[in-house]
Amino acid sequence: MNKSVFRNLSYGVYIITTMDGDRKVGCTANSAMQITSDPATIALSLNHENYTNSCVAKTKKFAINILSEKSDPSLIGTFGFKSSKDNDKYTDVKYKMIEGVPVIEDSCGYIICEVIDTMETSTHTVFLGKVTTGDTLDKAPAMTYAYYHNVIRGTAPKNAPTYIPSEDDKKPEASSKVQWKCGICGYIYDGDVPFEELPDTWVCPLCSAPKSAFEKVS
Repeated sequence: MNKSVFRNLSYGVYIITTMDGDRKVGCTANSAMQITSDPATIALSLNHENYTNSCVAKTKKFAINILSEKSDPSLIGTFGFKSSKDNDKYTDVKYKMIEGVPVIEDSCGYIICEVIDTMETSTHTVFLGKVTTGDTLDKAPAMTYAYYHNVIRGTAPKNAPTYIPSEDDKKPEASSKVQWKCGICGYIYDGDVPFEELPDTWVCPLCSAPKSAFEKVS
């Protein structure tokens, strides 16, 4: 089967946030959908290996932060390529607490849900959430997974439902100039400034990996 056909389905890019006791946790996700409008319910899919999964299961509450095309791409890397178990993902992220869960300010909207049911698959938990509140924060277009893939040119974390194992092995399209690839998230740097001339303090715009994590590709 050609799994790339799944990319023709419509996905968004979201930051799922919740609490672990008094710690704020969260992860990047792209599989969330509205099931009903009255009462409003949302289905959310999270990988078993995501620490946020176990936290949502305990707290029975989560927020879906909807990223926009204007949102800082580094949010995707911060929440998608690191584990909340060992990292404070909110150190440099602006947020506010609403109904006991963190809401990311750099988003175009948020939806807060209470878990009312779950379904287990071999790799993921599907949480069914009753919407308790939500609001828009910015009028910028919501970021789609296609935009993330084609414009930002990021890859899916291995825990994402849309992750295709072979995609990490694909080589970038032929280019007339040397490109540099992040060894952590797969982001390709091909900016106008030569990579070698970037300051040593420069980090990957997706996952905040240091410049040393990049390797030359052609």
